[in-house]
Amino acid sequence: MAGEVPGMRILIMGCGRVGAGLATQLANEGHDVTVLDTDAFAFRRLLPTFAGHRLVGSGTDDRSLVEARIAETDCFIALASGDNRNILASQKAKEIYGVKTVVTRVRDPLRSEMFGRLGLRTFSPTKVGVTLAHDAIFQGA
Repeated sequence: MAGEVPGMRILIMGCGRVGAGLATQLANEGHDVTVLDTDAFAFRRLLPTFAGHRLVGSGTDDRSLVEARIAETDCFIALASGDNRNILASQKAKEIYGVKTVVTRVRDPLRSEMFGRLGLRTFSPTKVGVTLAHDAIFQGA
């Protein structure tokens, strides 16, 4: 895959459908993946064969981040359900812990652009959804 760096240490905040799917894919590619979620029940989305680490805690809590070895992390990805938590955790990862690559899901497209201008790598599933819905309307037309 283009741009892929083998053997990265990756910390994912949020074990929803996207977080679990991404964690599985990255672990299968050989990366050292830790998934952090406030609810241990969320880890049920990971297959029993998931080779990464599971950690109950919050990506906005310093103790949880230290336990997740954030200082040794190459990439932090915020995929919690709320934009504010994702942005706060991402800013901490980048500014306090010096994580080089920080990716943040921001559902609000305007906020996504604004925080992108502040140096965070953001993506908005809302924007992607609009494009996919538009394309589906005109498929085969």
